[in-house]
Amino acid sequence: MANTASAEKAARQGERRRLHNRYYAKTTRNAIRDIRNTTDKSTAEAAAPAVYAKIDKLAKIGVIHKNKAANLKSGIQNYINKLAK
Repeated sequence: MANTASAEKAARQGERRRLHNRYYAKTTRNAIRDIRNTTDKSTAEAAAPAVYAKIDKLAKIGVIHKNKAANLKSGIQNYINKLAK
């Protein structure tokens, strides 16, 4: 348990940040899952820019590492490229 006022405040801030990060990470994971569950190439290509933007935002604000963001985007693009037209 926090012993000082500053430690209590840091704990409150950390909890708020954790919930914020969890919400955006989960939203992005759902969007990635939706693309990977589709079998239509045109639908996946249409949804990809929005998902890439979400992934980039997570990397920018520090929820995920920039290399993980690059790997996720690469994996999505590889999946889209393998889909039949």
